[in-house]
This record gives sequence, structure tokens and C-alpha cells, in this order.
Amino acid sequence: MGDKNAELLLLLVAKKLEDDPGGGSVEVNKAIWWADVAHYRETGRQISRGDHQKLAHGPAPRWLIPVRDKLIADDSLAVREERYFGQRLLRLVPLREPDLSEFTDLELEAIEQAVGEVRRMTSTDASDRTHDEAGWRSVALHETIPMSTAYIPTRQPEPTEEQRRHGLEIARRHGAA
Repeated sequence: MGDKNAELLLLLVAKKLEDDPGGGSVEVNKAIWWADVAHYRETGRQISRGDHQKLAHGPAPRWLIPVRDKLIADDSLAVREERYFGQRLLRLVPLREPDLSEFTDLELEAIEQAVGEVRRMTSTDASDRTHDEAGWRSVALHETIPMSTAYIPTRQPEPTEEQRRHGLEIARRHGAA
């Protein structure tokens, strides 16, 4: 993702989480990840077009810190430290409006959906949920997460009633049930 587009994506997600009491930098990061994953599943390409790496608390765009720092230096973004349920929260506060015309309708839809997901979770819940993702589990710390892992289901589907019966029958035949 070009710096201009990365800046716009970061500003847009931060803007959408600005009124969320728990909407700090962790939530911004997770929303960007989930928007990229959702858009990749739909179109075969990410919104950010940038790599995500595995960090201890989940995936993170490699470009996030340099772009954040550039926006701060340009007086386009501020970081405000707050307390949320006694925990330190770093809120990214946009100081200018992102240009929505740079995004497609599908990209905006993926971003909106991802922000909606993040709003329903604590930062710990959001981080824990990213640890269920195949991409995060498949690489070592600080390695790039292949976006193609977005196609691997996070959770195994529930077996059908027929599959359960068949499994029980096999278990009985082998003395396991």
C-alpha cells in the first residue's frame, strides 16, 4: 500500500473508532487486519496491500508504526493516553478527515464490518480472537503472515447429525464408545 493509502486507511479506522470508549490503537490494528482479511476473501486482494506480521498479541501491519509516526509529524494524527477500566489505552485521534473517495464500496464495507466487530470486544478479546486465525498460528513471531491463509477456516464447522452418528458407530465398533 502506498503511504498515502496507508495514511487514509489508518485515519479512517481511527475516525470510526473515535467515539468507542475502548477504541484504542489495539482495536485500530485489529480492525485493519480483519478488513484486509475480509476483503482478501472477497476479492483476492487486501485493502492495505501491505504485509502483516505475527506479533505476540496478534497480527499487525508492518507499515503501521512508520505511517502513524508520519501522520503525527504532519499534524494529521494525535495519540492520547487514556484509562479504560483501569487499563492504559492509546487512542489514535485523527486531526483531518480521510478522503473516502480513495476507497471502493467493497473496501468501505469491509472496513465498516471490521470496525463493527472490534466495537463488540475488549482489546484482550480481539487479540485472543486473532490467535485463532490460521495465518497467525502458521508462522513464527515477527514473520510475515501469508494472506492466502485467510481462506483457511478459523473454526472447524460443526459436524452434521449424520456425521455424528457415523462417528459414534465407528467408535462403538472399536470399543471407544
